[in-house]
Amino acid sequence: MFKTTRKSILLAVSMALAATMAAGSEPLPPLQESSFWKQEVDLGHLPPVAERIPENPLVVDLAAKGREFGNQGGTLRTMVTRSKDIRQMVVYGYARLVGYNENYELVPDLLADYENEDNRKFTLQLRKGHKWSDGSPFTSADFEYWWKDVANNDLLSPTGPPDFLRVNGELPEVSFPDETTVIFEWKEPNPNFLQSLAQARPPFIYRPAAFLKQYHADYADTEELKALVDDARVKSWAALHNKLDNMYKYDNHELPTLQPWLNASSGKKIRHNFVRNPYYHRIDAKGVQLPYIDIVEMEIVAPGLVAAKSNAGEADLQGRGLDFRDASILKKGEAQGGYKTYLWDTGVASQIAIYPNLNYSDDAWREVLRDVRVRRALSLAIDRDTINQALYFKLGKPGAMTVLPSSPFFDEKNLKAWSDYDVEQANRLLDEAGLEKRGGDGIRLLPDGRPMELIIETAGERQEVENALQIVTDNWRDIGVKLVMRPLDRDILRNRVFAGNTMASVWFGWDNGIPQVYTSPAYLAPTDQVFLAWPKWGQHYQTGGDAGEAPDMPEAQRLMELAHAWDTATTDEERSAAWKEMLAIHADQIFGIGILAGAPQPIVVSNRLRNVPEKGIWAWDPGAHFGIHRIDEFFFAD
Repeated sequence: MFKTTRKSILLAVSMALAATMAAGSEPLPPLQESSFWKQEVDLGHLPPVAERIPENPLVVDLAAKGREFGNQGGTLRTMVTRSKDIRQMVVYGYARLVGYNENYELVPDLLADYENEDNRKFTLQLRKGHKWSDGSPFTSADFEYWWKDVANNDLLSPTGPPDFLRVNGELPEVSFPDETTVIFEWKEPNPNFLQSLAQARPPFIYRPAAFLKQYHADYADTEELKALVDDARVKSWAALHNKLDNMYKYDNHELPTLQPWLNASSGKKIRHNFVRNPYYHRIDAKGVQLPYIDIVEMEIVAPGLVAAKSNAGEADLQGRGLDFRDASILKKGEAQGGYKTYLWDTGVASQIAIYPNLNYSDDAWREVLRDVRVRRALSLAIDRDTINQALYFKLGKPGAMTVLPSSPFFDEKNLKAWSDYDVEQANRLLDEAGLEKRGGDGIRLLPDGRPMELIIETAGERQEVENALQIVTDNWRDIGVKLVMRPLDRDILRNRVFAGNTMASVWFGWDNGIPQVYTSPAYLAPTDQVFLAWPKWGQHYQTGGDAGEAPDMPEAQRLMELAHAWDTATTDEERSAAWKEMLAIHADQIFGIGILAGAPQPIVVSNRLRNVPEKGIWAWDPGAHFGIHRIDEFFFAD
């Protein structure tokens, strides 16, 4: 029987006298108390660090990683553009049960270890003595509470446990043999289980039970809970529980966390402060508890101000809210602003991608957009080289939406498919699609006589998108298509797409442009409404047929079959074959019209900040933006 066991390369540390490195069994210096928490320890409000970290913390040998050992202290300034984006602290902090290291290998993090048996049975081993940020124990009871009292409670989770735990509609058997062991076991393989736990937005399969039980009807005193519900002005105890249980939103400063920094701000503010977690599970090989930085100050600013404030030296670490077009002005401001501007690679499959909505509510337009000749023509009529030169100084890689060269599934043919600038062929395809009639202004006419005005809705957040669409507007006029750009708020845009009210939209390409053989290709199939070309098909899958529409195009149906084939495959060869065929289908069908990939991402880094890689990948998933680069290891030199 195939059986794999992942052992953490960083083994247990003794807590009796001092920590001990497993690699050489050499004693470490005594654990160093944080100056930030020293007064609380002296006053008896906090136990000393030796009693706060797990008995077997994760020990980080920074020298082995080519990084500097740092000192604790300092406040790191960064910016976001919406109040809800304080959740980026969960993304950047990247404390996960298992997470990707810098080589995109899955390794234990919050877990001490895990065992994978045939992708059917996963045994998770917790760290003994691990605690939440409020000092309560982090044990298998927190997993049991989530599984039995949250995920399988009809009032708290009306749709039941999350989809990634379902294999052919079946949920796993979950058991809790002791306080540091949790077992998930399926009848059929679930090869995507571990990768799901490592996502930028993780599916939290545990909860701080000691805190949340006081808001749960099965545990709390009835009268006390009723008073809490009334005081919060919500309709029920379930509404109150869900309001407070925001592990990802990170907006409840009372909710215990396992992340490196905890939210120290309540309510809506211009600046939110996140302070170091006194019970964080990671230490360096010199006995210093991570994170090195004491406070992260996250300021909420208007989108147009991120580059200007970074240029003025008002950010110590900034990537979000910056575009490549900001690079030149950022470079000019380095000396006065006291920072450096790094250019990281981007990990998305396409920097800009246009998504015709195959589920658009307008029947005539839906039929037109479903004609692959139309999608191919729209792609062929885009002058990608001009966009690359005008927006990215030729530093991007023009082509269709596909995986990046660093993925083993990259194929130059997929990148080139229907992406060469060829107006003549584009016009011929549109004629063949029955759109040969034109109005007096040269714009083609739909079969019902309406002009072919293709409305593309944007989130209005990236100037580079609007600049690129201006060029596409001129390009498409040459083939008799009028592009109408409509900027909207991101949430409004997505809701309109999901409802079928958007004709076409523009966003990044697939978040994961660097998939490996262990990466699930589900995002290439109609399994989720967030792929903007087929929201209704995704809804149908996500709700088990209760909403949306079943895929009714043969190519989409084949993608579903291949995604299932990957799920049930027993060899890497079978998984690779599924990936390659799915990518070939996308290249042929142009479900998303990619424009170019690999445009550099500016990263502003204070001259005082250390351990930030000069070369990195800016990717949402896998990578969690700064998360994979372990922001808890960054420190200020002074």
